[in-house]
Amino acid sequence: MLWVTETDPVELRPGASEEDVQTAIRAVYRQVLGNAHVLASESLAEAESKLRNGEISVRGFVSAVAKSDLYRSLFFESASQYRFIELNCKHFLGRAPLDQAEISTHVQLYNAQGYDDEIDSYIDSDEYQLNFGEYTVPYPRSSTQPGVKNVGFNRVFSLMRGYATSDSSNTACLLSDIATNLSTGLSAPAKGSGSSASTAKRYRIVVARSGAGPRVKLSNQTYEVEYSQLTPRIQSIHKTGGKIVSITAIAS
Repeated sequence: MLWVTETDPVELRPGASEEDVQTAIRAVYRQVLGNAHVLASESLAEAESKLRNGEISVRGFVSAVAKSDLYRSLFFESASQYRFIELNCKHFLGRAPLDQAEISTHVQLYNAQGYDDEIDSYIDSDEYQLNFGEYTVPYPRSSTQPGVKNVGFNRVFSLMRGYATSDSSNTACLLSDIATNLSTGLSAPAKGSGSSASTAKRYRIVVARSGAGPRVKLSNQTYEVEYSQLTPRIQSIHKTGGKIVSITAIAS
């Protein structure tokens, strides 16, 4: 597997050659679409032309790909909400979600403001500008960053390796670790592994559900589950159309 590091970012400055433009386009598709093969009929010809003509920057092209029907079909329409957010962090910020609070913030943002605003929250963020600016294609940020917990390194590596390399799975691979604040191992954990303090706790899941009737309202429903039932319960909630508002550890 090719592991792209911070030593070899792809940049596209104004006045670049056609070869450089093609390299940047391929790099954006590879990063933003999770190594998915892009057919000629699926490529964004108009956005590519604007990038080539200098009408948009690399950041603008990343935004165009992220808001395309192709990205929506690959990572939004076919995946759980948690997986969508997990992959957005990977594709646009080059890292895994920081914690449950960050995921909850994006869940609430999408539910309140919609798809485009959720995408903009990554690409227009100070973090994106600081790390990639206008001209650099996002890439996996594997080293530690100021203000980012060390556990994030393992989570980034977990997102970038194995089946996650193609991003073909529609199930969040870090869901339990982040929800329970467990560290992420670099290999599949043995049965029963993990923090005994975290796995001994119970967890409260608050879910927003649409009510019936002519005036549809959102009402909250609460579940309390053991650690072993956390992931199955979350998956069940997503399958039945529930929107998770928060997951909180409570006394066992």
